[in-house]
Amino acid sequence: MSDLDPIIHAPNRLQICAMLATSAELDFKLIKLQLDVSDSVLSKQLKILEEAEYIVTSKRSNQGRPCTWVSLTEYGRAAFNTHVAALKKIIA
Repeated sequence: MSDLDPIIHAPNRLQICAMLATSAELDFKLIKLQLDVSDSVLSKQLKILEEAEYIVTSKRSNQGRPCTWVSLTEYGRAAFNTHVAALKKIIA
């Protein structure tokens, strides 16, 4: 099915996009805890999404500690919505 996005379709990346679709932004640690993955696994998945311009990351201080924040871009949100619609079509 052509509307399935191979970048989003990988389970961890699909979960990342699903979490970000309901939030303006999330911090790296929260995403890591939700996915139950290592820093390196999450970093790799975020890099793939970032290279596709589906997410943006920013580094800010949170209570004096550096923290990476992640958010979906408009392009990423549209790609996610198209992917979800394709999955719903398959299920129907």
